[in-house]
Amino acid sequence: MKKFLFASLLMSSFFIFSENISFSGDTMSGRAGSKEDVTRLAGNAKVATDTIEISADSIELSGKDFRYVGALGNIKGVYRESNLDFECSELKYDRESKIVTLLGDVKLRDLENDVAAAAQMIEYNSNTDIAILQMEVRLEQKKNVCSAAYAIYRKKEQMLELNGSAKVVQDDDSFSAQSITFNMDSEEITMDGNVRGSVIDSGRKE
Repeated sequence: MKKFLFASLLMSSFFIFSENISFSGDTMSGRAGSKEDVTRLAGNAKVATDTIEISADSIELSGKDFRYVGALGNIKGVYRESNLDFECSELKYDRESKIVTLLGDVKLRDLENDVAAAAQMIEYNSNTDIAILQMEVRLEQKKNVCSAAYAIYRKKEQMLELNGSAKVVQDDDSFSAQSITFNMDSEEITMDGNVRGSVIDSGRKE
């Protein structure tokens, strides 16, 4: 099938969102010259802006000046501003608010701080550098493995808030509570609610 490539079709989008947008795919449906209509890309679908790059099985652009981006299937992407990369099954992105929602076996990597996160849903706001993680949450950083039902990751401050069966494992040491606040730089841990811990000393005695 013929491949279509469109690069910044609407000049007004440069000023509203202060960024370029380009997109491509094996097939396209919709009217690319309309500000309001939906444009759908299928097969090797790709979208790139100054902020984010996305590839997927299919991508849908909608709203005025392609404000909204939706993607489905085998999604991979890079968040340039925040030095993150990600994989997931479904994506929703608002170019104006710069909030991306990742769904379905999400994997997110903070390349700057060497943090790997996984969850069933992650919402990331690049204006605040805050990620909200829900369901089957797991984060790994250096020797630390953190898990919970819900978490808030503050990238700038390197602070992690874990809630719901929260747990932090550091080598052979383990800490669990209903909620845990973890400073990923200093490794300071604050726990609250049904607190439990297991620490093994250098002599391997519990």
